[in-house]
Amino acid sequence: CLGCWGNIKRNLPPFCARCGRHLDKGNFTKNICPTCIKRPMHFDRAFSPCVYEGVTKELIHAFKYKNKDYLGSTLSRLMIDFIKEYSLPLNYIDLIVPVPLHKTRLREREFNQAEVLSNHIASEFNKRVLGDSLMRHRHTRTQTELDPDARLLNVKDSFSVPKKEDIKDKNILLVDDVLTTGATCSQAACALKDAGANIVFVLTLAS
Repeated sequence: CLGCWGNIKRNLPPFCARCGRHLDKGNFTKNICPTCIKRPMHFDRAFSPCVYEGVTKELIHAFKYKNKDYLGSTLSRLMIDFIKEYSLPLNYIDLIVPVPLHKTRLREREFNQAEVLSNHIASEFNKRVLGDSLMRHRHTRTQTELDPDARLLNVKDSFSVPKKEDIKDKNILLVDDVLTTGATCSQAACALKDAGANIVFVLTLAS
């Protein structure tokens, strides 16, 4: 509804040149936030149109956990508008890759929210989604239960690329719903780069 839409907190510039979150002008070095300086990521840069709190958090939870997959169309519009408003470099992107779920979690949820968002973005910008290029071969605990260090260990080496020839020398847009510590997207990007990917950008709905 219009009330919820108006209460979505947007991520505003200046952005951290790595995680994409809003930069506090009094607390950064070379356009990079303190967290990213301490914990480097495998992806080249991340972007998020929204802040993961309030209405946005409620909508994402409804989308993922309450079988409201129809919200994907509305929520992806936030990502599409953000791409256009800030002229994100989609012209250089060869493939859109959704962050995969492990097959056990996919059976429980019956859909991958990252793939739903990816398909809407790809349709808008005439890009190809390669949904089977990245595999989550290890079933992990949900990240929401863990602190930042435990999140990194939880997802370490949990992704692989079955067909490296599909990824080699390609520029990738990796899509997920939320970036918190960045551990999941970083490990996914690591697998893509190990398979020969060139640039890996990350786009999430919120961070």
